[in-house]
Amino acid sequence: MKKSPLQQARASYQPKLPLGLRGNVSIHEGAPTQSVDNQGEIKQLFPHTYGLPLVDFQPTNEPRQYEQRNVGVILSGGQAPGGHNVICGIFDELKKQNPNSRLYGFLMGPGGLVDHKYIELTSDIIDEYRNTGGFDLIGSGRTKLEEPSQFEAGLEILRQLQISALVIIGGDDSNTNACVLAEYYAAHQSGVQVIGCPKTIDGDLKNEQIETSFGFDTACKTYAEVIGNIQRDANSARKYWHFIKLMGRSASHIALECALQCQPNVAIISEEVEAKGQTLADIVEHIASVVAARANQGNNFGTVLIPEGLIEFVPAIKKLIAELNDLLAAHKQETESMNVTELRAWLTQNLQPENAATLNSLPDAVANQLALERDPHGNVQVSLIETEKLLSEMVGAKLSQWKTEGKYIGKFSPLHHFFGYEGRCAAPSNYDADYCYALGASAAQLIAAGKTGYMAIVKNTTAPAEQWVAGGVPITMMMNMERRNGQMKPVIRKALVRLDGAPFKTFAAHRDEWAQDTCYVYPGPIQYFGPAEVCDQCTITLKLEQGK
Repeated sequence: MKKSPLQQARASYQPKLPLGLRGNVSIHEGAPTQSVDNQGEIKQLFPHTYGLPLVDFQPTNEPRQYEQRNVGVILSGGQAPGGHNVICGIFDELKKQNPNSRLYGFLMGPGGLVDHKYIELTSDIIDEYRNTGGFDLIGSGRTKLEEPSQFEAGLEILRQLQISALVIIGGDDSNTNACVLAEYYAAHQSGVQVIGCPKTIDGDLKNEQIETSFGFDTACKTYAEVIGNIQRDANSARKYWHFIKLMGRSASHIALECALQCQPNVAIISEEVEAKGQTLADIVEHIASVVAARANQGNNFGTVLIPEGLIEFVPAIKKLIAELNDLLAAHKQETESMNVTELRAWLTQNLQPENAATLNSLPDAVANQLALERDPHGNVQVSLIETEKLLSEMVGAKLSQWKTEGKYIGKFSPLHHFFGYEGRCAAPSNYDADYCYALGASAAQLIAAGKTGYMAIVKNTTAPAEQWVAGGVPITMMMNMERRNGQMKPVIRKALVRLDGAPFKTFAAHRDEWAQDTCYVYPGPIQYFGPAEVCDQCTITLKLEQGK
């Protein structure tokens, strides 16, 4: 395989580790924990992995003997920059502990465990993937591990390979699956530990213990570079309004971070839309007002950032989607053979009248997508809904109306973009390369300490890497009960943008100025080599959250 000059140079980059993982390691345990909500239900569902203590790793002068062990690793869900470095961190730490230990990668996600598809990861293979983007080392998949038959099928190959620990690298749903698997193996005394790692570019897997999910930093910097380029073009040509949709189905962290980095004219934050009970018409009115005000200054150009999951946060549409999900889950066999016309007619008859009216008020393309195929978790596939085009069309109609009324004098020429997959497999930033490598090493230490049902964590990451603190958090600590596919299920609580948090407050304090004036910032490409203040910085979001 031919490598670019950057790939060749990055192969030699040695990620920085916290002091607590560099030499001899001791483990410190805190007090017992409990889930964030629904403590009784979560404890009943996870009796063997509930209430475990927080742990962190500290440097020590005491050497330790590590037994030889075989470990498996799975990449689960969507890609995120840095996944390869998590695997490299696991591999290096295992070999440092005992050179005879082995690491096996299950291919194409959790399905590889169930179907017994795997490879042994050797140093020759690992060295080809250090500091690279993507998940192509072993591939990823979205198979949900829910059924005892799947657990037993996985256990069969784990025993065959003498694997005593499994690391699942994924987002909130994948780590919920990891917790279910850990509980099953503990209950059946199978001798297999299960450890999770926090991955998602959406940034919604975070809490008091997890500062950020890996990949968020790189993805936001990748998107911010292109947004900056577009803004430079807009400020040069001065004739286009760019409507830019950004990934983030359940939360607006990416849109908010990119807004802080680039200072666009408009950035919609879904959580604010929901909190204020805004309608699509309200959102359109706001954008059109900014367009008109800038036109009055002779500026017929601008940028609008739109979170991917915006439509689910509009209260009327959110109520519609909730009933749609339950109704379609309950009548799956009855509805799955219907064409879209038949399905829309059936829904009109079976939805609550208010929700049926909302569905039929939407443009056909949007209404059809809300009614059609779900993702594996039973959710609407909002990435397929062209929200950026929907909003620009509605804004254009509003401006045409205002023009006839003498309220608008400008020209409106919209262009559309969706930045999603471009950021999921980018070469990781120095921050993500270091963070992921430390997460992998932390996962290996949790295994060595005999832990199961934990997620590897690394904290204090606004400081230089040697001051980071590695450890583990019980996955049950982050769980609550939520409705999924018409049933209440235990899941890791998603972290939405906090409207009382420093990142949103900083954005809100400046957005009126950014709307009126052209205050664009052009972040440029990710820098891998150079001064630390350019190359090793975390996101603006994380700095503001930590008060730095």
